[in-house]
Amino acid sequence: MDEGLIRRLPVPPLDGLTPFLPHAAGPDESLRSTVAGIVAEVRARGDAAIRDFTVRFDGVDLDPAAWEVSLDACQAALGRMAPALRAALVTAAERVRSYHEHQHECGFRLATDDGSEIGMKVTPLDRVGLYVPGGKASYPSSVVMNAVPALVAGVREIVAVVPPGGVTDTVLAACALSGVTRIFRIGGAQAVAALAYGTETVPRVDKIVGPGNRWVAEAKRQVVGQVGIDMIAGPTELVVLADDTADAAHVAADMLAQAEHDEDACAWCVTTSSVLAERLPAALEAALTGAPRAAIARAALEQNGLIVVCGDMRDAIEVVNLRAPEHLEIMADGAERIASAVRHAGAIFLGDATPEPVGDYLAGPSHVLPTGGTARYASPLGVYDFVKRTSLVRYSASRLAADAPLLTALAEAEGLFGHAAAVRARNG
Repeated sequence: MDEGLIRRLPVPPLDGLTPFLPHAAGPDESLRSTVAGIVAEVRARGDAAIRDFTVRFDGVDLDPAAWEVSLDACQAALGRMAPALRAALVTAAERVRSYHEHQHECGFRLATDDGSEIGMKVTPLDRVGLYVPGGKASYPSSVVMNAVPALVAGVREIVAVVPPGGVTDTVLAACALSGVTRIFRIGGAQAVAALAYGTETVPRVDKIVGPGNRWVAEAKRQVVGQVGIDMIAGPTELVVLADDTADAAHVAADMLAQAEHDEDACAWCVTTSSVLAERLPAALEAALTGAPRAAIARAALEQNGLIVVCGDMRDAIEVVNLRAPEHLEIMADGAERIASAVRHAGAIFLGDATPEPVGDYLAGPSHVLPTGGTARYASPLGVYDFVKRTSLVRYSASRLAADAPLLTALAEAEGLFGHAAAVRARNG
């Protein structure tokens, strides 16, 4: 395995990948304890606790009466946008809405000749909370990708929390375009707790979505059960699956695009081409030259980057399935056929003309995707995350009479004689 900017690993054997695959980190007891204290304080003291934590963590003292941002301010921000950026945001919102409209579930009903009926009713959640991170950057695309699927689902209220120290016009404009109904200037674990339990000023929600730092992620973990959450997101990930038709400069550019997020980002190239594997380190160095976030990207590539050289495409596909990446680009002949064999990936980008950033901004599917190998069992954020399903059952008298012996036999076998009695009461 080569050292330097990026490591290189030949496979098979596939068990050589084991040290590089996602592994659930052990609990950070200090973080968990601190966040538990914040959540408990907000639950007990409401607005007063949020104000105290906002002074302590954000250096801002805001009276609760000043927390809410008016929707007029969002519309004003949209009006101030440079025309090109406004057009981009409008296009993003329209495409995300159009895509997610195809995810609507209508429920169903199944009737029998005796008049009995079973079915499923689909109902949107009443109120959803959206965490909008601050910190190093402003991410209006995250507002669009989280809020628009909720809007399409029919959620009545979308409540956003934004950095208390100030929020950019682009984020406010994204809120205006995405159906956000209320906005509060609070952040951190205390904002998650406020959304989960409600305070004098902040309404309680049914589900919390949106990215955040480790404090926010831990707070979301701790309020599960009181509310639903989208997922506990880890560092962002990209795997480029490439053969000898791939352009090394394009592969390098896409890996750099992922690595520039932060030092924990993960970018892999899984390839059947020894030539590409040889050329890629130099191509990565060239891409880093002059890149505005080169220091961050270099650290990510050194720590988490990997070139996996496979004997054939079957092995390459199995590497992808073992890694179960958030993003998968396929730069190879027969991309559709290869994609059909991939079992685990959050989103798949087909062909050289489809770099992962199109999914971040404009393609249409939400860019909120499973990370840390959870694509083995989890799905991208969608309309289905903002609805609940209710079973419907109607028995006719004749069906109940016919099923009565079976029902009473099962109930009595479980020692639930009241269940059996409820059936017998209707059948003599």
